[in-house]
Order: sequence, then C-alpha cells, then structure tokens
Amino acid sequence: MRVQAFMFYGTALFFLATDVVYWLWSKDWTGTTALGLAVGLAGLIGFYAHFTIRRLERANNGPLYEDDPQGDIADAAGEVGFFSPHSWWPLYIGLSAATVSLGIVFGWWLFMFGLAAALLSTIGLVFEYYRGHFAH
Repeated sequence: MRVQAFMFYGTALFFLATDVVYWLWSKDWTGTTALGLAVGLAGLIGFYAHFTIRRLERANNGPLYEDDPQGDIADAAGEVGFFSPHSWWPLYIGLSAATVSLGIVFGWWLFMFGLAAALLSTIGLVFEYYRGHFAH
C-alpha cells in the first residue's frame, strides 16, 4: 500500500514541474496559484498515506496484507466497520446545505435558517444510534 503514498508524491512533483513551467511561460497568477494548491494537496495526501501506512505496519508487526506478494485475499478478511443500512439524515443534511446555498443568494434570513437546519441534522446524524429504537 506504500505505492499509493509514492504515487501522490509523484503527482505533487508533476504539479510542481508543471507549475514552474506554467509560471515561466504565462506569468499568470491565477493558474500558478491553482497549480501550487494542487502541489500542496497532492503532497498532503501522500504525507498522510505514508505515515498512516507506517503506523498500520507497526501495529500489524510487519507489512500489510495487501503488500505481501504471497498473501491471499482471505488474509485481510474481518470486520471493516459499521455502515448504516438506512438513514434519512444524509437527505436532511443535503437539503439544509442547499438551503444554506440558496440563503447566500436570496437573503441572510434563509442562510441562518439553513445553518440551523444543518446543525440540527448533523447532530441527528451523529447521534442516530444513541437514542430511540436503534440505541445500544
């Protein structure tokens, strides 16, 4: 899995070279800034992947299952996590985000209403499995 980190490092280097050539050729601040931000983003993702993989390898006492050339697919089997089978809260978050966006266009009162709705629907999503029928 270390390949993914180096892939993003390579992408950052490509964007850096492209950024330098773009600046020397066009002297455009907007495109140069956008490419500079792309360099930072690719480098940040590569840095995160690199150190997360190192931490997982230390916890696993060796390379990860997907890095083992002699490994089987079944070696990495196990619980991945909990995924909600059905939830209405993402719909409410999307509607409140749309209300916030429309509030920016049409008026601050609608923006504040959408912000309150976004806050309430986010709280509802986070605490969905702590109350009511699905509480554990």
